[in-house]
Order: sequence, then C-alpha cells, then structure tokens
Amino acid sequence: MITKAKIRNGWVLFKQAVVGNSDIDYTQGSIGRVTVLLAIPMILEMAMESVFAIVDIFFVSGLGTEAVAVVGLTEAVITLLYAIAMGLSMGATAMVARRIGEKNPQAAAVAAGQVMWIGLIVSVVIGLIGIFFAEEILLLMGAEQSVVNIGRNYTRLMFGGCFNIVFLFLINAVFRGVGDATIAMRALWLANGINIILDPCLIYGVGPFPELGVTGAGLATNIGRSIGVLYGLYFLLGTHGRIQLHANEMGIRLKVALSLLRISLGGIAQFLVATASWVFLMQIVSSFGSQAVAGYTIAVRIIMFSVLPAWGLSNAAATLMGQNLGAGLIERAEKTTWKIAQYNTAYMAVAAVLILLFTRPLSGLFSDDQEVIGYALDCLRIFALGYVGWGFGMAVIQAFNGAGDTLTPTYINILCFWLVQVPLAYILALSLGLGPSGVFWAEFCAEILSCVTGVLVFRRGTWKTLTM
Repeated sequence: MITKAKIRNGWVLFKQAVVGNSDIDYTQGSIGRVTVLLAIPMILEMAMESVFAIVDIFFVSGLGTEAVAVVGLTEAVITLLYAIAMGLSMGATAMVARRIGEKNPQAAAVAAGQVMWIGLIVSVVIGLIGIFFAEEILLLMGAEQSVVNIGRNYTRLMFGGCFNIVFLFLINAVFRGVGDATIAMRALWLANGINIILDPCLIYGVGPFPELGVTGAGLATNIGRSIGVLYGLYFLLGTHGRIQLHANEMGIRLKVALSLLRISLGGIAQFLVATASWVFLMQIVSSFGSQAVAGYTIAVRIIMFSVLPAWGLSNAAATLMGQNLGAGLIERAEKTTWKIAQYNTAYMAVAAVLILLFTRPLSGLFSDDQEVIGYALDCLRIFALGYVGWGFGMAVIQAFNGAGDTLTPTYINILCFWLVQVPLAYILALSLGLGPSGVFWAEFCAEILSCVTGVLVFRRGTWKTLTM
C-alpha cells in the first residue's frame, strides 16, 4: 500500500538524485536506493541525448520528407561515430568506477586524462573524413540526388563537429563512473535547451536569424553540444566533486592508456558490430524509397526515447558493477545486476503497452504523410513485442561492460546482429518480398536472441575474475 510517508520518502530520494551528493558510497547500503540515486540522473541524461534527434526530426519535418531523410541517413552513418564514442566511454566508466571502488580517486583522474587524449585523436580523424566526403557518404547510403543536394551541408556540419559528440560522451562517462551522474545530466539538459531554442530559429529564420533549412538543424545541434562540453569540462577541471583532472593527471601514461584501449576496443567493436549492421539495414530500407526511410527514422526516434529509462537503469548497472568489483564485493555486484534487470523488465512491459496503444498519435507528431506514418506504425508495433526481453538483456550486457568484459558482448553482437539479423533482414525484406517489415522482424529476432544469450553467459560468472 502506498502511504503518504512512502510518497514523501520517494520525493526526497528523487530530489537527492537530481541535486547530487558526492559523499554517497554506492558500494554500501540498500541496492534499490543506490540504484535509484544513480539511475534517475542517468535516465534524464539519456533522455536529453535522445531529445537531440527527436527535436531535429520534429522541426525538420516541416521542410518535407527529403529533409527528414537527410537527418535519418546522416544519423545512420554517424552512429558509427557514436559506436566509437560509446566504446571509449564504456572503457572510461569501467576503469574510473573500478578505481573509485578501490578508493583511489587520483588513479581515476589519470584514467580520465588518457580518455581525453584518445578522444581528441578520434575526433580529428573522423571529422576530417566527414567534412571532405559528405556527398559521398549520403550517396553510399542510397540517398536520391535531391536528398544529397539539400543535405550535404548538414552532413558536413554533423561530422565536422564530431568532437562535440565524442567529448560529451567521454566526459559524461567519467562522471558516471565516479558516481556524479547529476553533472552529466545537467550538461545534456543545458545542451538540449540551447538546441531546442536555436533549432526553429536557424531552420526557419525566426527573427534576426538566417533561414538555413536542414543545415540550421546541424548548426543548432553543434552549438548546443559545444556548450554542454564546456560545462562538463568546467567541473572536470575544477575543485569540486569526487574527481579533479589537473595537469599532473593529463600527462600520457602509456600503461594506463593501453589498458583503457584494451577495454575500449572491445566496447568499440561491440557497438560497431551493432551499428554497422544497422547501417546495412538502413540501406535495405532506403531501397524502398524516401518515405520508407522517413518512417523508419521516425519510429527509431520514438523507440529510442521510450527505452531511455531502461538505458539509464542499465548504465547504473555498469557503474555499480565496476565500483562493487573494485571494492571486492562480487556477490553484491551480481545481486545488483539481477535486481536492475528485473526493474528493466517491469518498465519495458509498461512501455510496450503504451507504444501499442498510442502508436498512431505518436507517429503523427512527426509527419502527415500517410505512407510515412504507415511504415512508422509497422516498425513500432513489431519492436514493442520484444520490449520485455530487450530490457532484461540490456541490463545484463551493461553489467559485462561495467566489469570491463567488453569482448563478451561483442561476440554476442556478432552472433545476433551479423550472423542472424543481417541475413534474415535480407531474406525477409528482399527475397521473400516483405519489404521494410522484413527488416523490422529481423531486428526483433536479434534483440530477443541477444537477451537469451547474454543471460546464459552471465550466469557462467567468468566476469568475476577480470582485472584492469
């Protein structure tokens, strides 16, 4: 029974999670309580990351189907950058969390310093490729020439500003590993607030702003993310919180950097395998026209937004796994993972019902083209059927990553996304003539298989003996 006292206690816990408290020891006390304290700011952080794409799609949709296709195709390729950034951030969170669990904040700061150097190198290389080959990237993705004509500058901007994406991921990963998830949350809230204000101004030329069309969306996103990065650096380089990154920690430490790269390369491979398969799926969908791409893009945005609480909980599982292992609390680490997986299952069941009930109104927010909406409806309904399994598996996979075992999820992704999903999508969509629906069903099957495989491997317990 829910009493006034429980409601009051819950509200106090929520406020504490949002405000933040650097004195909390996440390896002690109630598992449910520390999970909530970490998960709430992580959920809100993930919500803001997803809002970037949803806001851009919402405002760009007024320019027509081709503009939506530009955002969708560019996003499909730039997810490869997300894969690299997320892989690096995975290594950063795991190593920083382990050092914090060992009560060694200076070593955590040294690890953070190595992350910054690696992120800088990655940003320069990928940024230059995107700037000089924007048109070729869109054409490679199967874009029609009209889409390339209006979208080349948007694509160039998004790749040219990739350092914002990389550093926002990495700085926030450091704060998540430390347990200062509220700082990561605020950075993305600030970045998104600026993006929401600038998007309509720069896309449609509101007031004194120039009318830049879809290019304005890219400019607004980059400005917002840049300010978010500066906000994160202010705290990382300051004197507050559990970790302070100064000149001493910024020097290159080859041994630490190599260890971080070893963990991160597994994470990068893990996400590259998944996102590269998604690029292949987007190519299959694009063969059915811009309406199919636009519908798929809209559906994916809605799906990613709806699963944000599950992603936040899963990120909490990674942090708690790392800190508990660092403190030598292996049994608590395992118990925490199963508990969070159960929380995820409950949430995803509710989310699936809501998606199935409100599929059409949600899709209609982004387009009035009935063909586009039809593709979005089909995708959303099929994905919703796999939400429960997806949520449970998500938490278990992130627990592997928090332990520093990034290779096991990579092998799982190779099995599920390349040996199963890609061939199945090709067969269903093209050979059997199911069209884009075949792609959606292939993705559904891959996510369910990923859940089952992840749980079976986690039960073996090989992650318990890993060191870093």
